[in-house]
Amino acid sequence: MKITSADVIITSPGRNFVSLRVETEDGVVGWGDATLNGRELAVASYLRDHLDSVLVGRDASAIEDTWQYLYRGGYWRRGPVTMAAIAAVDVALWDIKAKYAQMPLYQLLGGASRTGLLAYGHASGADLPQLFESIDRHLDAGYRAVRIQTGVPGLGQIYGVAATGNGQRYDYEPARAAARPAEEQWDTRAYLRHVPTVFEAVRAKYGPELPLLHDGHHRMTPIQAAQLGKSLEPYDLFWLEDCTPAENPTSLRLVRQHTTTPLALGETFNTIWDYQTLISEQLIDYVRSAVTHTGGITAMRKLLDFAAMHQIKSGMHGPTDISPIGMAAALHLGLAIHNFGIQEYMRHSAQTLEVFQTSYRFEGGLLHPGDRPGLGVEMDVEAAAAFPYRGAYLPVNRLALDATVHDW
Repeated sequence: MKITSADVIITSPGRNFVSLRVETEDGVVGWGDATLNGRELAVASYLRDHLDSVLVGRDASAIEDTWQYLYRGGYWRRGPVTMAAIAAVDVALWDIKAKYAQMPLYQLLGGASRTGLLAYGHASGADLPQLFESIDRHLDAGYRAVRIQTGVPGLGQIYGVAATGNGQRYDYEPARAAARPAEEQWDTRAYLRHVPTVFEAVRAKYGPELPLLHDGHHRMTPIQAAQLGKSLEPYDLFWLEDCTPAENPTSLRLVRQHTTTPLALGETFNTIWDYQTLISEQLIDYVRSAVTHTGGITAMRKLLDFAAMHQIKSGMHGPTDISPIGMAAALHLGLAIHNFGIQEYMRHSAQTLEVFQTSYRFEGGLLHPGDRPGLGVEMDVEAAAAFPYRGAYLPVNRLALDATVHDW
């Protein structure tokens, strides 16, 4: 099972993706996702310039050893670029191993622990009528849980609310194809006043059973996050995500002291070490990392096993800036672990699915990775070539009062 080639493929079928193709001497091909939203070329360079050459000749079956070799051997550890590159290699090697075994990957991870994975979609609107329309569309599509995001009166376009008309988002996500980042405005006090009224209206219309989620996207200080969590308690959220910047994990102690709203955090984390305090002190309820950004299946399995010891569940990142390869990896892992919580699921565009042929399915509100050998996703390299890279950036956020740069 010697590796004979490792090639990086960049394509933009609706948005940018970076994929790694690893092939063995027997002609078995494994795929890995290395997409890092807004910094895709940095990961592509890391793979091409520093990892591809050291992979050739290695034993593709030695997944743990290869992971440690890339993580410990590089000296410069952690960080989103490094961990996304390692993740791409790791997932590709798991794909190869499962194809050799002629099994879907989840079987090599211990087999299925459930029949499917509860998924949530992104419902949003500039105002309540638009939000209700979006919720209805998601329910009609089969979702049984929805994330709720709305505009804030007095502000323009903000993260999490799909734009319409000429301002349409870049493949349904906040990254936009442009030469430089767009700039948006923010007002935390207006947001804190408005959001509880939104959830009051949603609960009044849709009842108490529908699981509702909300993303604060790191915009609040710890005391503001505590205030929001407490004000949302009557509406029984499934979780409040990224309520405060994650760089200082001890700040979650204050939030925990003041609210019983469940907390999800970690979308911007890259290793188990980022979570050590949050998990050991049970300061969060759900782990939000992506397989693609956290060192692959090998690392995420260890992280989620650690979380399970503290009654914390998975909530793996899964918007459209995770390619179908990365989504499939999350689904196989989620199906196998015991402490699965929920899976974020945004449908990729038709163009994306021309490039990535998938076997995972969404039925009755549940996702399943399918039963093809390996990940169950194959990439059409010729189709990918028809969609060249386009520079795209996430927005920059500024306070409406004085244009100070703020977490977006």
